[in-house]
Amino acid sequence: MVRLTRPDSTGQALPVWPDSATPSLLDEYQVPPVPVERAGETRRVLAATLKCCWSDLSVDPWPGTPAPAELILDTYRALIGRSDDLMRNWAVGALRRLHDSAWIVMSDGVVSLGPRCALWPVESHAQLKELVRRIPVPEHRDLKVVADADIVAAAIEEPSSAAAEEASPTTDTDQLSVAAAERPPVTASTEEPSVATAEEPMRTADPAMSAGRVEGGEAEFDDLLGGYDERRRAELVAAFMAVEHGAEPVLEARFGGLRDPALRHTLGEMLARRGRTLIQHRERWTSGYDDVYRDELAPESVVGSGAASGLGESERAVLTLVLVHSVAIPRAEGLLPDDTWLSPHPTPVDELRRHTQLPIGELEAALRVLRHAGLLTQVKAGEEAGGYAPGPQFHRLTPAARRRLQEELILAAGPHSPLAAAVRARRSAG
Repeated sequence: MVRLTRPDSTGQALPVWPDSATPSLLDEYQVPPVPVERAGETRRVLAATLKCCWSDLSVDPWPGTPAPAELILDTYRALIGRSDDLMRNWAVGALRRLHDSAWIVMSDGVVSLGPRCALWPVESHAQLKELVRRIPVPEHRDLKVVADADIVAAAIEEPSSAAAEEASPTTDTDQLSVAAAERPPVTASTEEPSVATAEEPMRTADPAMSAGRVEGGEAEFDDLLGGYDERRRAELVAAFMAVEHGAEPVLEARFGGLRDPALRHTLGEMLARRGRTLIQHRERWTSGYDDVYRDELAPESVVGSGAASGLGESERAVLTLVLVHSVAIPRAEGLLPDDTWLSPHPTPVDELRRHTQLPIGELEAALRVLRHAGLLTQVKAGEEAGGYAPGPQFHRLTPAARRRLQEELILAAGPHSPLAAAVRARRSAG
């Protein structure tokens, strides 16, 4: 674990991958990672954010310097060489995705680097600095009433004073615990600072905002891995990475940490330290939340390692609607087996619009959140609008969670049916 400490002594604890493992391990074993919507645009917007917020290359990237969102959008436009409205909309969507996954923190039009940026390994800092130098500085408009630094100062002055009074972290610790990326960095070699704007370097509006500390912790699995030789340690780490960060369950035959019962037991202990458990799908394995945490994690109990926060009322309603039309109805018609929550029968977008009272904008926002969490997947149907089906996170349901979800779906689809009455009677009795 690593702890990120702020000047007011608040902070978050973030898990790091074991033995310096990185996402490249998934590529090595040909395991597909959790998909990211418009991954290319998201990476470019993150690069533009780094250009604007990492104003002093002689220190670590995190916490960096806050920057206006408009400056980041301008930098993104300069990077791609396009300024049309479509690219701006894509960039705004990428900012939301980066905020939801803790790569950035965005509030009131001001963006700063998120906790995941503190987990970049120090070996990558040289490449990141070269990337920052190559990104062009945007051309500022001729008429500029307010300077970028003044925008930042006005935006963070009130929140920073409120934080000093309440002494509470600005980001949910549980959300960040599932967003770990790589090993924490240490201070890199001294380099010339980059220019945040075309006129002057970005000034820090509040000196406290630039302060932060990354503290290393004890290795999480050293006591479990210490009794194995180097080869078996590598097999355990590879299996751990695959079941935690792969989008789909992985084949047992491809990982020694899953084939060997003794190694699989140790792997289960590694997962248990993070509240996780192994889930078997015939000859394939994945991970999910342990049932002992279901009361604390609901409704996140169906969410795997790639999801961030809990679901709101709109997201739950839309997810329930998709499950009814894509799973419950096809299962009642004999088109789906009883033990699956994945479906080849997507719910058309028109069906969602017709059976929900949510405004169109709120419906689209809920669908976007569910896609990002891996709870829904969008299915294209030629030139048609296509539809939505349950996403890969439903692989991560334990048998007990599957039964609970089945009961909830019965209550939602047929609240006055005999099955629903039986479910309510059993729950009241037990």
